[in-house]
Amino acid sequence: MITVTSVEAQNKFGQLLDTAQREPVIITRHGRPAAYMISPQEMKEFQEARARSGQGKSARDWATASAQAWNEFDTKFGSFADEHSTL
Repeated sequence: MITVTSVEAQNKFGQLLDTAQREPVIITRHGRPAAYMISPQEMKEFQEARARSGQGKSARDWATASAQAWNEFDTKFGSFADEHSTL
């Protein structure tokens, strides 16, 4: 997983699209994660995990299920604090 600033993301958008096909890209603003750029396949897997976790639940349970889906994402790709680099 690589990390770039929002300015770098603007300047290297095409390159980041290619990179996101291989690994997630974290885009930061003011030193904090502002967005993740992931491949369509990874997005599909995330949405499926979120749907599995949240079916037939209340809004409160859905929020918990959404957090669980993000935990699956972090488990698969590592958390922002664990590793990051720049282009």
